[in-house]
Amino acid sequence: MTYGLTQACNRKDGHVNIATRSLRIPDSKLAREVTEIVRDTESELLFNHSSRVYLFGALAGEHHGLKFDPELLYAGAMFHDMGLTKAHGSDDERFEVDGANAARDFLKRHGITQTDIDTVWTAIALHTTPGIPKHMHPVVALLTAGVEMDVLGLAYEEYSDAEREAVVKAFPRTPHFKEDIIQAFYEGIKHKPETTFGNVKADVLADKDPHFHRGNFCVVIRESRWPG
Repeated sequence: MTYGLTQACNRKDGHVNIATRSLRIPDSKLAREVTEIVRDTESELLFNHSSRVYLFGALAGEHHGLKFDPELLYAGAMFHDMGLTKAHGSDDERFEVDGANAARDFLKRHGITQTDIDTVWTAIALHTTPGIPKHMHPVVALLTAGVEMDVLGLAYEEYSDAEREAVVKAFPRTPHFKEDIIQAFYEGIKHKPETTFGNVKADVLADKDPHFHRGNFCVVIRESRWPG
């Protein structure tokens, strides 16, 4: 079953609602503050991408009959790329961990329970780790589903034309989004290539930097200090 999307925009506070029969962007005080801090920190490219990630993830939840907390999924989706920004990116952690830490600190300041904070942290930290999130808590699974839909087009056919068009109308993709998002990934991680060992962002550096040399799992094993 699919749900046709309708759009209602309120540009006075910079908030956009996308509604289905039972789905809308959360409009709580916490969600509005998430929107504000992410809009003030990220580029329009990343803000719109993150907003689409929430909507596609929430729609995936609707499609598969999963119960999830919209506020937690929204916080995870909106913070998931904050580690690419100068404000929250570190010199030595994976950008996913930086984003997860930013979300954790924000949620702690707002009195969210540690269990819920841990769920959001895990969802962000694992969003570029294929094959694992889908077996975990719905917020973890749906955040990755939203990312995979918006960036990779996975499960594209599971969304109706009306759903895809409404989400993109509210939070537009740039004309060259595929290349733009790859460039955004590169800009956010190029100063710490060692953090891409064993994850998909190594592909980004290999694509953009002709001098990048991937870490190799087998080489690490063979060059360890263990005999034999």
